[in-house]
Amino acid sequence: MENYNETSTEFIFLGLFPSSSLGFFLFTLTIPTFLMALSGNLSIVLLILLDAQLHTPMYFLLSQLSLVDLICICTTVPKMASAFLFGNKSISFIGWGVQCFFFAMLPGSEGPILMSMAYDHYVAICFPLDHPIHMNRRVCVLMILRSWGMDVVNSCAHIVYILCIPYCKSRAINHFFCDIPAMVTLACGDTWVYEYPLFLSTVIFLLFPFMAIVGSYVGNCSLLPTPYAHRKAGRRPIPPIVLTSQG
Repeated sequence: MENYNETSTEFIFLGLFPSSSLGFFLFTLTIPTFLMALSGNLSIVLLILLDAQLHTPMYFLLSQLSLVDLICICTTVPKMASAFLFGNKSISFIGWGVQCFFFAMLPGSEGPILMSMAYDHYVAICFPLDHPIHMNRRVCVLMILRSWGMDVVNSCAHIVYILCIPYCKSRAINHFFCDIPAMVTLACGDTWVYEYPLFLSTVIFLLFPFMAIVGSYVGNCSLLPTPYAHRKAGRRPIPPIVLTSQG
């Protein structure tokens, strides 16, 4: 393995696939998957944007989830493909920071968005007459701005810490994109302080939304007769708890 020392101003990706026929075969499976995910999420976003009948809170929030997935795969897969096909495995320090920022921000935004979908689900089932009041356009926009705003602050906090720690080991990243945990292993100092904000972020953006989603379904089942609640919940498009389990 090449030695990328601390004087280098770039980081080097070791990649996802080996440079062999097996690696090329796996790569050929990845690209169609990427294209299907790209076209699928883009179609959802455009369809919800252009069809006035889909301008409802649930579909609006669903379009935000698709937008998150769309930007996330476009942040990581093209660079991975370029590194495998053309051998361009290096990334500048600024490029690394930008990719880290987006990848730290985007996955964390899914939890708050799913929690907003669960709230919309709960209000629509248990309080259908009040649903237009509690989930109007202004409330939906504020929910999305809150989700994105929290994720930007969270991502900036992680990036500032990662940019400030010294890197005195090899600049070779054992990954195919700029993931913060993979970067922490390259630091020469003690990184135990980073574990506390990481734990806090996990609670805020993963555990708390999951508990809120489960709580909304418990509320649905407790306020309505069980067969009616299940039947009405099944009519709502893509329940958030299904999206959470798939994520």
